[in-house]
Order: sequence, then structure tokens, then C-alpha cells
Amino acid sequence: MKNQLLTIALIFIAVFAMGQAKKPTIMVVPSDVWCTQNNYMMKYDNQGTEVRIPDYKLALQSDVNLLLVISKINTMMADRGFPLKNLETVLKDIEQSRAEDNMTSSKTSGASIAESPLDILKRTAKADIIMQLTYTVNTQGPKKYITFILQGLDSYTDKQIAGAQGSGTPSFSADLPILLEEAVLSHIDNFNAQLQQHFDDLLTNGREVTVRIRVWDSSPVNLENEYDGKELAEIIDDWMAAHTVNHRYSNSDGTENFILFEQVRIPLYAETGKAMDTRQFVTELKKYLNAAPFSITCKVMVQGLGRATLVIGEK
Repeated sequence: MKNQLLTIALIFIAVFAMGQAKKPTIMVVPSDVWCTQNNYMMKYDNQGTEVRIPDYKLALQSDVNLLLVISKINTMMADRGFPLKNLETVLKDIEQSRAEDNMTSSKTSGASIAESPLDILKRTAKADIIMQLTYTVNTQGPKKYITFILQGLDSYTDKQIAGAQGSGTPSFSADLPILLEEAVLSHIDNFNAQLQQHFDDLLTNGREVTVRIRVWDSSPVNLENEYDGKELAEIIDDWMAAHTVNHRYSNSDGTENFILFEQVRIPLYAETGKAMDTRQFVTELKKYLNAAPFSITCKVMVQGLGRATLVIGEK
């Protein structure tokens, strides 16, 4: 009897767990197009090249309608069980840590961290998916309606993995959140199904990232140095094969001083259950090369969520 009760309990737990499938974490942001149209763009210098990116802080501080629209989308997603990162809160976290980040530099060369403001936002939020929203308020006589575009972007690769667009029915209501909900409601569940399908693929096949291996020009070793009859480049390639999900990665390019690994599928979670990101994955490779018989000094440099570089030779 006890065995039967135990079996029933285990079945119940398994069914309950299946019903509680993990959902991706999402952050809603206004699109580049919306920010450009509403003059919420900023410029920054990327090694001598001027780059324009959305100024989310200015947009949130200046446009109350944007706050209302993001809040409504957040509510609609939360009602469907999707965990959310709030854009305004994440921006405040960045402000608080900016002074510390500005003091971070290479111990050897004094070089600063090579990240764009958008990369920093993604790294701080650590959302699985960025949900880009574009919307316009249209008039038809005394009535108003909203035309919208939703784009779900993988925050590690910037690839679009879900999309929805449409227009609401003209209404006498001037309440922007209501107009938005009416426009989006018929599309949101299919959009969410696309998000979940992508996240399920990540759970099965791993998250896609890019890893670069570089060698300092002052390094005493390069990728052609041999250890037990194998070149260092081959040793690193073997490590990637052993630690990627289903051995999925592409060794796209390489010389004695450089290797480019693309479409690298890393686990979403480490064996401890902790979420895995590109920095942690490449840090494990660093620890491997730090240990005997290699005893190679390395430095991990991160560019956003989905790109990291391991530089060999010094810190």
C-alpha cells in the first residue's frame, strides 16, 4: 500500500513539474525606430567610430505614454507567466554601478572594458529575450487606434525569434493602454508561443554564443605551442567539443594567434543549477589552461552577453 501511495505521489509531482515549465525572462524596450522617430537617440565613441543607440533613460523620463505602454505589455506578459525585467529598474542599477565600471581596467595595459552602452544594459538585465516594441497612435475621424510591431530578440545573438504586428479597431477611447491591449490581444498568445518554443530549444540544445581566442603580442606562448604532442589550438578545440551541448560549435577561423568559435552552444545551467553565461563558460576554459600541464596565464574579456574573448599570455 505504501509503495502504491509513493508511486502516485511521484506521478503527481512529475505531472506538476511538467506543468510548471520554465519560461524565458523578458525585458520590454522601445525599438530603435521608435526612439529615432521620437528623437531619443544618443551617440558614443566606439574606438573612433561614432555609434548611435537608443537613449532609453531620456525616453522614459520624457514620455509618459511610453511608460504606460511598457507597463501594459509587462502586465500582459506577467499574466501569462513570463518573468520580467523592468527597463527603468535596470537603468537605475546601471547608474549605480557606473562609477565602479569606469574604474575597471586591464592590470597590464590600462585598457578599459570594450562594451557599448547597449551591451552593458543587456549584461545588467540578463534577460533571455529582449522584446522590442514599435507603436504609433493613429486617428480616424474622432476615433483612435494603435498600429504596433513586436519583435522578440535573443539577447545573446540579437536574432529575431518571434514577431507580431497589427492594428487595433478604431475606438473613441483615448486611453493609450486600452488601445494597445485591444490591438495586441489577438496576437499575444501566438507571439508567446514562439518565445517559448525558442526557449525550449535553448533548454535542449544550449544557448548560442561566440568565443574568441586571442594571444597578447607579449605572450611567451601561442596557439602552435605543443603539449604532449598536441598544439594548443587543438587542445582548446577538444575542450570546446567536450563542454558544448551535443558538441555543437563551429571553429570558423584561426591562426597561430587567433581562433574564432561561432554558434557555440553552451548549457543554460551549470551542474550546480546556477544559470550559465558566456563569461562563466569561458572562465572554465581559463581555469583549464591555468592548471597543469599548461600553466598558461589568461584573461577573460566580455563584450555583452553573447561574446567573450580569452586572451592568452597575461592578465
